[in-house]
Amino acid sequence: MGLPEDISLFEQSLHDLITKYEQYFLGLEKREPLKLLDEVERSARKYMNVNIVNTMLKFKYNSLVASFSTHKQKWSRINRLIEDGKYSRDRFKMAMHLDKGPAKHSAQEAADSLDVEIVYQQYIEARKACNLPIKNVTPEMIASAINKQKPAISTKYNCDRVEFRVVIEEGKPKIKARPKSSKV
Repeated sequence: MGLPEDISLFEQSLHDLITKYEQYFLGLEKREPLKLLDEVERSARKYMNVNIVNTMLKFKYNSLVASFSTHKQKWSRINRLIEDGKYSRDRFKMAMHLDKGPAKHSAQEAADSLDVEIVYQQYIEARKACNLPIKNVTPEMIASAINKQKPAISTKYNCDRVEFRVVIEEGKPKIKARPKSSKV
């Protein structure tokens, strides 16, 4: 195979690896995709010491290697959090098991907890993008802000569900609420 085919194969393998890791972290895959990770690492190292003359191929290869490196750091960090028992999805599952199973938690509470986690992650990313400190921001702060706003918005707009999202306005991240599905 030639260089363009190898880079195309590397790109496809990297995409598959990213998908497998997302499935692994969501709990859809039982095992970490180590075999595919090893294959992608070999592809990333294959042309490391080779002078690629074609600028387009060189750029594409270097971009893929940088993307792989970034994802690999993220996966290592998440795996470390999982091992330490600090990964938020695992903490939610542990709380469910400590309360004697999912019977004590309704489906709505589970959905709300997941929504808060998503908004928290988006808020942290937005603060990083705005070069603001994230040290003092906790999931509990976000949850309390959301729980404080939710009843007021529900009654004001006569809806049973409120969706929250993070937007950046004037260089600062803000949590915006949007009413969903009207009450009948």
